[in-house]
Amino acid sequence: MDIYLLIITLLSIVIVILGVSWWNWHAFISLTVASMFLAIMSGLSMDSIVTAYESGVGSVLGHLVGILAFGTILGKMMSDSGAGVQIANYFVRLFGEKKLPWAMLFSGFIIGIPVFFEVGIVILLPLVIAIRKKTNQNILLIGLPVIAGLSIVHGIVPPHPGAMTAISIYGANLGSVLLYSLIIALPPAIIAGPLFAKWIHKRVAPKGEPSVVRPESPSQQLPSIGVSFFIILMPILLILLSVFAPYLELPDVFTEFLVFIGSPVIALLLACFAAYYLLGFRQGMDKQLIKKLTDECILPIGSIILIIGAGGGFKEILIESGVGETIAQMAQHFSLSPIVLAFVVAGLIRVATGSATVALTTAAGIVSPVIANMSGVNLELLVIATGAGSLMLSHVNDAGFWLVKEYLGLTVKETFKTWTVLETLLSFIAFGLVLIIDIFI
Repeated sequence: MDIYLLIITLLSIVIVILGVSWWNWHAFISLTVASMFLAIMSGLSMDSIVTAYESGVGSVLGHLVGILAFGTILGKMMSDSGAGVQIANYFVRLFGEKKLPWAMLFSGFIIGIPVFFEVGIVILLPLVIAIRKKTNQNILLIGLPVIAGLSIVHGIVPPHPGAMTAISIYGANLGSVLLYSLIIALPPAIIAGPLFAKWIHKRVAPKGEPSVVRPESPSQQLPSIGVSFFIILMPILLILLSVFAPYLELPDVFTEFLVFIGSPVIALLLACFAAYYLLGFRQGMDKQLIKKLTDECILPIGSIILIIGAGGGFKEILIESGVGETIAQMAQHFSLSPIVLAFVVAGLIRVATGSATVALTTAAGIVSPVIANMSGVNLELLVIATGAGSLMLSHVNDAGFWLVKEYLGLTVKETFKTWTVLETLLSFIAFGLVLIIDIFI
């Protein structure tokens, strides 16, 4: 029976992979069909299948919808007000022309915290092109550090969808994940960014011209650098404050208040209102324009929410069908660390489907039943390991591959030599740091 359950689990994962890559289904449909296949083939009763699926979707999306919506609004306000460009310009002035790769790395790293990878590229690539024309340097030397900073943050740092999904599925502490992920994210970004760019730009010289979409800038005057940094760092500081509040020996009412405003939904909501005022009204935007920007950025996250919800449904079917328990027993039999299992499973699904979100959601669903009866598993590091696995070996089935190719004016071969290697470096270095930290914590 155990072997049968494992075989149908593998077949359900194959359905996800074929659905996304071969039949061109939306990932939401692929995950839902795979869930139904697994439920029926494992012998779940018809009435419990729908209940389990709906329960899984609800448990994951319950607190994620607000976080994703507010995080996207914050990113849009950063982009359209010019605050992102302000931060990038600040780092360029701070580091000077000789250390431009480092300036671009920190621009990508900081701006990547509240915005999606694609939005970060749209904000920063015009600056990269402008610097390249001014300095006549190889675009890879300036562009790759930006991409490294944006990508690692998008992969493992909350409040990005992947990290938030894994936190929800594993039941990890968000504040601790944020703290660990910020520490773990920087070394891979440095190695895959400025250091790798310095090495590869001597070996690859792109001949094509970049294709850049310039961000809209409704406001004529850019916000100040202080305001720009304040908006990005505000939710992070509130979340971290809520982590440390219980240890500050404050009166209970203050501790409860700090924990409340540091919950991710409230922290991001407050940051959005601060952005509406400081990046919107003070920069000359009116109510109609701010509403238009909000509507524009909320519509695209529907797809991400559907994928994450379907991943939660898949996880619940795995648990209800007994597959989770079977995998858990096998993992214990082979003495396989859940952290290693999460990284490997996420990596395999990422390579097969091309989607980091699908990889992370599916891997978390497979691994969460494994850890249900285990003690001593660091859930926060497990989140980061799963995120690291979901970054590796980006290739032609990944939208990010083509985005970088077009934006930097690369050929397919050059994109493999640069972007694919960069993503894999980020993945394995972050995973290595997780393993090292796990030894001491």
